[in-house]
Amino acid sequence: MTEADGGVRRLVLVHGRERARSMVEPEQRPLVDIAAEVLGDEAGRIGISYSGFCLTGLPHKRLPDEQAWEKRGHRVTLLVEPGRMRRGPGPARMVGVPYGARARMILLYLQTRAIRTGSREVELGRSLHDWLGRMGLAWGGETGRALREQAARIAACSLKFFWEGENANGWEAGRFVRSGLRFHDYSGDTRQSDLWEDRVILDEAFYDALRQHPVPLRESALRELADRSASLDLYIWLAYRLHTLGGPTPVRWAALREQFGTGYSELRFFRRDFPKMLAPAVAAYPEARVEVEDEGVVLHPSPSPVAAKVVALGGSGIRRRGLSTPSGG
Repeated sequence: MTEADGGVRRLVLVHGRERARSMVEPEQRPLVDIAAEVLGDEAGRIGISYSGFCLTGLPHKRLPDEQAWEKRGHRVTLLVEPGRMRRGPGPARMVGVPYGARARMILLYLQTRAIRTGSREVELGRSLHDWLGRMGLAWGGETGRALREQAARIAACSLKFFWEGENANGWEAGRFVRSGLRFHDYSGDTRQSDLWEDRVILDEAFYDALRQHPVPLRESALRELADRSASLDLYIWLAYRLHTLGGPTPVRWAALREQFGTGYSELRFFRRDFPKMLAPAVAAYPEARVEVEDEGVVLHPSPSPVAAKVVALGGSGIRRRGLSTPSGG
C-alpha cells in the first residue's frame, strides 16, 4: 500500500513549507503548498455541501447542450437536465448542464450562505464577490465569463436526487434556484454589482434537503482545490465518509471509477490517473488517512476536517449526527 499523501503533510509539520519543498520531487511541490496553506489556516472559515453532492457530482467537462447528466454514487443517483433560457431578443435557447470547478464553487457558495443565514434567499453582489475573492477567483476576464456561464446553466437546469433504501426521500425534479443568478455585463466596471438581481432564491425542496443533511468543509481546502474539479469532488467525498467509518474500508477500482471516472473509457487509464487526482484532495485534508493498493483504496477512520463540535452558523447548529444521508448510506 502507499499513502496518498500523508507523507507530504508530515514533512510540512516537521520541517515547514520551504524545507519540505526542497525535500520532495518538483511535481510534489504543489502538494506541499496545499498542505501548508490548509495547516496554516487560522481563520477557520467553513463551507457547506449537501450530502448528495458528496456522493455524486456534476460533469467535469462540457456536455452537448441537449444532453442530460446522470451520476450514480453510493445508494444515490443525481439527475441533472438542461433547460431553456432567454438571452436578449429572440426565442429562448437550450442551456446545457453546469460543469467543471466554477459551477461547483458557485453551488458551494449558495449552500454555505443558505445554511449560515438560515434562509433560502441568498445574498449576491458584494458577498459573492468577497467569497470568490477568498477562493482566489478573479471576477474579470476569462474567470468572470466562466462564472457567468456556469451561473446561467445552474439557473436554467433542473435536478433530482434518487436515494435508495426504505427510508429514502427524494423530491420531484426542480431547479437549484427559483429566481436570480443572472448577470449584467458592466464591461469591467467593478463598482457595479454585475447582477440583474441582488439575491437568489434556492429551490424549496433542495434547501430543505440541504438543511437536513449539511456537510461542513474547510474553506481553506476549497480555495486550494478551486481549479481542480476532480480533486475537489474527492475532498468533499472524503470529508463526508472518513469520520463516520467504523474501521478500515476498502473501495474497489470499479466503484471508484463509477463515481469519479465516468469520462474514462478503460479502467486501466482511470487507475493510472486516480492517484494524481487523490493526492491534492488528501493534502487539503490533513486528518485524512487513505491508502492506495492494487485492488483500489482503503479508507481509514479519520477526524472530520472541521472540529467535532457544534458549528454555529448564523444560529443554525450543525452536529455530527446531522451529516447522514436520508438512506443512512
